[in-house]
Amino acid sequence: MADWKKNAIHPLDIQGYTAEGMGVARLDGRVVFVPGTISGERWRVRLEKVNKNVAWGRGVELLIPSAERIEPDCALAGKCGGCQFRHMTYAEELRAKHQRVADALERVGGIHMELPQVLGAECPERYRNKVQFPVASLTDGRGMNGLAVGYFRPRSHNVLNVEDCMLQPEAVSKLRNAFVFNASHMHLTAYDEKTGQGLLRHLYFRTNSRGEALCCIVINGDRLPHADQLVSELREAYPELVGVVLNINKKDTNVILGDRYVTLWGQDYLEETLCGMTFRLSVPSFFQINRAQTERLYAKTLEFADLSGTETVLDLYCGIGTISLALSRRAGKVIGGEIVPQAIEDAKANAQRNGVTNAEFFCGDAGAIAKKLADEGIHPDVICVDPPRKGLGPEVPSILAQMAPDRIVYVSCDPATLARDVKRLEELGYRAVKGQPVDMFPRTAHVETVVMLENGEASSSR
Repeated sequence: MADWKKNAIHPLDIQGYTAEGMGVARLDGRVVFVPGTISGERWRVRLEKVNKNVAWGRGVELLIPSAERIEPDCALAGKCGGCQFRHMTYAEELRAKHQRVADALERVGGIHMELPQVLGAECPERYRNKVQFPVASLTDGRGMNGLAVGYFRPRSHNVLNVEDCMLQPEAVSKLRNAFVFNASHMHLTAYDEKTGQGLLRHLYFRTNSRGEALCCIVINGDRLPHADQLVSELREAYPELVGVVLNINKKDTNVILGDRYVTLWGQDYLEETLCGMTFRLSVPSFFQINRAQTERLYAKTLEFADLSGTETVLDLYCGIGTISLALSRRAGKVIGGEIVPQAIEDAKANAQRNGVTNAEFFCGDAGAIAKKLADEGIHPDVICVDPPRKGLGPEVPSILAQMAPDRIVYVSCDPATLARDVKRLEELGYRAVKGQPVDMFPRTAHVETVVMLENGEASSSR
């Protein structure tokens, strides 16, 4: 029996990956998770945390490397919580993501489906159009205090100072560095979540495909000292900046944004095009992080919806209406539902901005909206759902099935909850017939998937 104790070292073979991108090995039938490793490699692994049947280890010596191993192109790889796959080729990353989706569908959902390869990104770098940096105090070792603005280290709230990141546009790095330099010299303090003291909480940026940027500074207070000078320095650092917004958040909370906004200069929004339409994005607006891959995801969603131009489509969890408006071009009518009031207002404005007259939007919980429509005798031909990571609410699948659409198109950001919900829908008479994983977040462990389910009665009658 192998030594199953903390700090014990064993040679282990990496056999696969966790949902978080860590390598998986086995020791006498028990699972060991090892970050920074690749399937097929052999490592000497030190056990760092040991439970009864599971351990977390650290690779101390690479005995047999994978041909897919590469030198990370970022000095912070493995230190910050941003990237999980920067030590491997992009091809291996896509294989890992494909396996994650296929395993979830089969093991959680009992779904045996021919799953195409993941739609990878043409450019897997600098794709993030929204970045939110936490701000903390930084001591340089000589007693001089400054600001740490970057990302949390894995499984902690310790902020790692990040001057540049391969996932974010260079515009963000220029603005971030200008902010840190000037705010430090202005002696602006960082918020301390333990004491509730300090001013600067988060630094938030949006960018668009035209190279424009919007900046939001989140503070624990009512005013920002030296605001005019700071705005001037940011504009000089990046002339394509279109606006600087102050957000007031004085609550003891992990929620980034508060309820109050003050425009310090310029616009309080950014415009972006997606699928040939224009969307106006305020600071709190939800918008997909990777524009290029979003267009590919939506194209696949439209393909699975299989619209002829006459159908009524229900789009639940519609956000600011991006999928709804894409569907409206091929549908007779689209009904969008979303629980966030501001998102619904944005959706209505986006429909008007793009001249869309066959879409209407309702604010409310997905299950409540679906039930209301069902009670009113509205039976959509196609239902599209794009829920948050937790998936559909427990009551939603049965309500969807009661509406008896011909097809349900499920867009998911979490393979496990997708598989759970697909299983529920299959039990209610809907059969998953095809799916497509899409890599929306290259170099991270996240993967998006779209699945099309058909009504068993409708498909059997054709």
